Formats: sequence, C-alpha cells, structure tokens
Amino acid sequence: MGMVFVGHDWAETHHDVHVEDGDGRPLAKGRLPEGVSGVARFHDLVAPFVEDPAEVVVGTETDRGLFVGALVAAGYTVVAVNPMSTSRYRERHSSSGAKSDPGDARVLAEMVRTDRHNHRPIAGDSELNQAVRVLARAHQNLIWTRRRQANQLRSSLREFYPAALEAFDDLVSGDALAVLAQLRPPPWGGSCRSQRSPRQCVVVAGSGASRNGRRRSSGCCAPSSSPPHTSSPRPWAPPSGPSLPSSSS
Repeated sequence: MGMVFVGHDWAETHHDVHVEDGDGRPLAKGRLPEGVSGVARFHDLVAPFVEDPAEVVVGTETDRGLFVGALVAAGYTVVAVNPMSTSRYRERHSSSGAKSDPGDARVLAEMVRTDRHNHRPIAGDSELNQAVRVLARAHQNLIWTRRRQANQLRSSLREFYPAALEAFDDLVSGDALAVLAQLRPPPWGGSCRSQRSPRQCVVVAGSGASRNGRRRSSGCCAPSSSPPHTSSPRPWAPPSGPSLPSSSS
C-alpha cells in the first residue's frame, strides 16, 4: 500500500475529511462528529487503505484541539496549512472559487499531496501530548483490530453462512453478534433440528434477538435448553426361575 493523503476541514460541531491516494484519486470522504467518536470514525475511515499510521498525511488549517491532537498522537503526519494558503490554492484550481467544508477538505488533501514540503508538520512533544499519544495509539489499535476481525468474520460467513451477510448490514453491531454467537457450527459440527435453509436459520435466529443482546430460543438456530433425553432406569427385580417347593411342618 502507498501513501494516503487526507484533507481535514473543521467546524465547531463536526469535521469534514477527504481521503485520496498518491495519484489524487478519491478513496473516501465523510463528515465526522466532534470528540472521541469522531476520532474513532477517522481511524475506521483510513484503515482499509494503510497498514501503518506513518503512511497517512493529514492537511488541516488548525494545530489545536482534541481531534488534531489525537491524530498526531496516533502517529499520523499532520501538516498545518495557513488558511490564506488554502484560499489561494482554491482560487487557483477552481473556476467558481466557492467555499464549502467538503470542498475545502478536498483542497487540503490536494495541498498535502503536492505541496506538503512547503508546510510544517505539527509536533507533539509535551508530557500531556505523550500521554495522549499512548491513549490515542491504543484506541486506534483497538479500532483497526476490530476491523480486521470483522473482515475475518465476513470471510467465514461468506463460506459457511452467506445468508448472514444479507441479514445484517453491520456485523459488529450488538444484535448481529448476539445472534451469530447462537448459530450452530458448520454441518460437520452438528446437525440442524429442522430442514430450514441457512437463510431461514439466520432469519429465525434474528427474529428472537432483543435489543439488550439476549434472544429467545427459536428454531434450528436456538441452543437446546433441555438435557438430552435418557430413558428412566427400570426398578430392580429378582431373576425369574423355577419356584421352590414350600416347606411343610
């Protein structure tokens, strides 16, 4: 994988980002919320395109704030761009010159892709930044690990239970994981109690899922709550044989 360039345009309540490759081809874009949830979505947005944070260069017009600090601490190269430079670049490459948050994010991505040597990277070297670096890197690693595990889960379901990919849009949601955890193993690990198809099994299992992660036992996908049937032992009786003569006085 090559370098990935990200433009970040910030506002008080959200962050617009634009992701492109080394040739300027758009890869992803989105509007992220403020706070930790926005940082988490940023990590998730760039994860499919890189294997190391050093492969990501972010262009932004601010060098302060939780969002930017978390990106620096996570190991991304964050380049601070003067807003006047962004305005001049926009006028040079756009006929209308109209300003928009998503448009500025794309302009910033283009600037760090072609002219990042003319701008300074943001450095974090204080004790507070070092502490944030540790937490941000751990946060990023957890999100990237979750994505890798979700891809592995998707691959396994595609091979053994392809209907689950149609039943659930988000495989890492609480309801999806609660239902998938109750599915029986592939055919060689056990037999289905009914003749339903895999799609019907998933739908039946999903119909029993509740929002708190529990589900009712239902159909062939439900675990058996009763112990296996065993016949009751017969009471003991002496063996039958020839009757003995009764004694006479």
